[in-house]
Amino acid sequence: MTEQVTIGKSAVTTVPLGLGTNAVGGTNLFPDLEDDTGKAIIRTGLEAGITLLDTAFAYGLGHSEELIGQVLKDYDRHQVVVASKAAQDLSSGEVELNNSPKFLRQAVDDSLRRLQTDYLDIFYIHFPDQQTPKDEAVSALNDLKQAGKIRAVGVSNFSLAQVKEANRDGYVDVVEDQYSLLHRESEADLLPYLQQQKISFVPYFPLASGLLTGKYHADVTFPANDIRHKNPDFQGDRFAMIVKKVAQLQSVADAHAATIAQVVLAWYVQNPQIGVVIPGAKKAAQVTANAKALDIKLTAAEYQQIDQLFK
Repeated sequence: MTEQVTIGKSAVTTVPLGLGTNAVGGTNLFPDLEDDTGKAIIRTGLEAGITLLDTAFAYGLGHSEELIGQVLKDYDRHQVVVASKAAQDLSSGEVELNNSPKFLRQAVDDSLRRLQTDYLDIFYIHFPDQQTPKDEAVSALNDLKQAGKIRAVGVSNFSLAQVKEANRDGYVDVVEDQYSLLHRESEADLLPYLQQQKISFVPYFPLASGLLTGKYHADVTFPANDIRHKNPDFQGDRFAMIVKKVAQLQSVADAHAATIAQVVLAWYVQNPQIGVVIPGAKKAAQVTANAKALDIKLTAAEYQQIDQLFK
């Protein structure tokens, strides 16, 4: 039985490896996505023992939520932890960020309708806007929590100052932000604050666009129309250094009859500063492979080896 983690000060519990679903219905983010493939990804995750599904309005402008809602009808809703996010206001015809209490209340209702459920386990403000006081925004979400529409209050992509403002009344349960072995900036100030405040941390992009899976070689180049072409992690000496370090994880992977990606995910699962890690997937087979990371128990020496390699 995989150990459960509790989300912040809420009553929400889940296994420490979830599923990011931007490639489930996220047709505005990825070309050529099939609805049936997306639904198979969700089913595969739930069958493999993953309990947390992380979605957002921004993934297909609600389509990801709709697909998840269709799948959830075949499962016990109370066994699944559903997290969604919103901040993108399309009412003007343009995409504008909106954290106003009125917008967030409507966004939660819209999310519940698309997901065909009467509560969300976690709801995040997806991005901060420029005008709304963050404690006012979170206070509105806390009211929805008291009303039973959401069970945990989250913020995503907030700076440390914005997180502190949002948490002025102690209402924030969870923070979601980019973090990986390659991008550890939040260890300096954000993560210590979250631990002190008993706020959970959910990192996204944990495999760094595939860089931490071991699938790349130093001599790979990317065409100009590939988004990796402009990503500093995929350029020159930094790319070569990352590839070399990742290759050093092969011995740890071999010791566990695992892949490098599974070992990296196992490191996050065992990291006391991380609540739930949410790798995404474009294929059901990737979900199955990622879930196997829950069965890997790194030794203290292996954990430290990985930690120091990417310091």
